[in-house]
Amino acid sequence: MRGGMACVFLLVLGAISRGVVRCLGDGDSVDGSVVTEATERPRPPHLIFIMVDDQGYADIGYHGSDIHTPTLNRLAAEGVKLENYYVQPICSPSRSQLMTGRYQIHTGLQHSIIRSRQPLCLPPDVPTLPERLVEAGYATHMVGKWHLGFCRPSCLPTARGFQSFLGTLTGSGDHYSYQSCDGAEACGFDLHDGDRPAWEMAGNYSTLLYVERVKQILRNHNPHQPLFLYLSLQAAHTPLQVPDHFLHHYDSQGNRLRRHYAAMLSCLDHGVGQVVQELKAGGLYQNSVLIYSSDNGGQPLSGGSNWPLRGGKGTYWEGGVRAVGFVHGPLLKKKGTVSRDLIHVSDWYPTLLGLAGASGSRHGLDGHDIWRTISEGLPCPRTEILFNIDPVSRRPGEPYDKALVLNGFGIWDTAVRAAIRAGNWKLLTGNVGDGDWIPPQALPVGPERWHNLEKRRNKLGKSVWLFNITSDPYERSDLAEAHPEVVKHLLRRLAEYNQTAVVPRNPPDDPMADPELRGGVWGPWLGLKGQEEDNEGKDGRKERMVKIKQCKVCQLKALFKKVGSRLQRNALFS
Repeated sequence: MRGGMACVFLLVLGAISRGVVRCLGDGDSVDGSVVTEATERPRPPHLIFIMVDDQGYADIGYHGSDIHTPTLNRLAAEGVKLENYYVQPICSPSRSQLMTGRYQIHTGLQHSIIRSRQPLCLPPDVPTLPERLVEAGYATHMVGKWHLGFCRPSCLPTARGFQSFLGTLTGSGDHYSYQSCDGAEACGFDLHDGDRPAWEMAGNYSTLLYVERVKQILRNHNPHQPLFLYLSLQAAHTPLQVPDHFLHHYDSQGNRLRRHYAAMLSCLDHGVGQVVQELKAGGLYQNSVLIYSSDNGGQPLSGGSNWPLRGGKGTYWEGGVRAVGFVHGPLLKKKGTVSRDLIHVSDWYPTLLGLAGASGSRHGLDGHDIWRTISEGLPCPRTEILFNIDPVSRRPGEPYDKALVLNGFGIWDTAVRAAIRAGNWKLLTGNVGDGDWIPPQALPVGPERWHNLEKRRNKLGKSVWLFNITSDPYERSDLAEAHPEVVKHLLRRLAEYNQTAVVPRNPPDDPMADPELRGGVWGPWLGLKGQEEDNEGKDGRKERMVKIKQCKVCQLKALFKKVGSRLQRNALFS
C-alpha cells in the first residue's frame, strides 16, 4: 500500500513540475532518488504545418499587397519571415517533397501533377513525414487537400501515417459541393472523412469546414502527447468561391477575379487566426511551432499576383517557385527577424523530424535540417536547390545537335526541362514556362486585360538561361552568354544529379478510375478487398475491355454532371 501511495505522490509531483517521472523499482538507487527525464530532454513540440494553395508572392500584406491579411502579417512579424524560400511550381511536386524530404527525381514524380485517374501515388517504400512522426510518439492529423494519389487504399493519407483525415483526394473541386472533375468525362464527389465519403458535410465552405475540424482536433488533443497537424487548405485555388461577407471587404475592387481571389485569402487569414487562438486556449501554443507555406506561385489568370517576380504557377521562373513562407512560435530563439537563407520545401521533413527528436537514418534525403538557421540565425547547410529534371517534357523531334552539342557544351541536353539554383546563380533549360512579368493592373479584366503586360521574346532555338538571383531577383538580365563557365558548371551539376534519378513514373489515365463505377465518388479503384486482378490472360483482358466500353455511358453521365457543376459554380461566383 505504501509503495502505491509513493507512486501516486511521484505522479502528482510530475504533473506539477511538468516533468516525466517514474516510480522506483528493483535496481533503482537505495536512497529513493527520482530520475527526471524532462531535465535531460525538452518535451517534443507540437508541429502545425499550414499549406495554402496558389497564393502568389505578392498576395500577402507584408509584401505590399492590396489583400488584407492582418493575422498572417502579425504571425510573420512575430516570427521569422522566409524571404529566400522555394517550393515547386505546381501542387503535387511541392506536397511530395514535403512528405518525403526528397527531390522529384528520387521518387519518380518528375513529370507534372498526379492526375485523378492516374494509377500513381507516393512510392510505398519511401517513409512519409507522418509515418516517421508516429514512430516518434506523435499524434498525426491531416485536414484538407491531399493530391498525392489515391489509386490504391495503401495510397490514402490514413495509410501513409495520418491517424485521421478530413479533406479531398484530388487536385481541385467545388468549395461547397465538393464535386471534382478530371477532364470533361470524369466527375465525382470528393470529400472524405477517414476512408468514407462525407456526403453530410457538403454545402459547407471548404476553408471554414477545415478550420472547424482543426479546432475540434485541438480541443480533443491530449496536451501531453506531441501533435503533428497538417492543414492543407484548397484556398485560393480555383474555382474562385467565398462566402459573401468576405467579398464586401473588396467592394471597390473592379477586377472580378482579383476580388474573389482576395476575399478567399482574407477568409483564410481569418481561419488561421482561429487556429492560433485555439492553440492558446488549449494550452498547446507555448510548446508549438507553426509553419506557413504556399505550395507554388500564384496564377495571374485566376487573380493571383507574383509581381515583381517573373512568371507564375507552372513555371520555373521565380514567380512560380519563390513562395510566401514564415515560421511562428514561442520556441524560436530569435523572433521578429527576416531570413534570407536558401530554404526549400524538402527541408521541412528533416527539420520537423529533428524537432521531434525522431531517431533513424537521414540517408536518401535531399532536405536539410534548417531549424537552427531559422531559430538562431546560424549558417544554412543548404547551398543549392535542384528544382527538377523532367525528361518526359522533352519535345519529340527536338534536334540533339543544337540542344546538346551547341547549347549544352556536350554536357547536357538543354531541350530537357530542368532548373537549378546554386549560391547566387540560377540556371534553366528547356521549356520552363511563360516568362512574363504581370503587374497587378494587368490582371485579366475587360477588353484591355493584358494592358501593361511585359513580354520577353526569346531567340529562336534558345534553351539555356542564367541569372544572378541575388543581384537580379526579377530575372531581367540573362547572363548565359556572359558567363559560359558558370553555365558549364551548373550543366555538370544537372548531369550529376541525373545520374541519381529514378525512372519517371507517368502512367496513362485508367478508365476504371471513373467515379461513376463507385457510386459517384472519387476513391481507390485498384487493390481493393475482394478485387481480382484482370490484367493477365485473355479472359481478363476481355473482361477489362467490356468494362471500358461500359465506361462510355459513364462518360456521358459525367459530362452532364460537369455542366451542372459549372452552372452551380457560376451561381456561387458573384
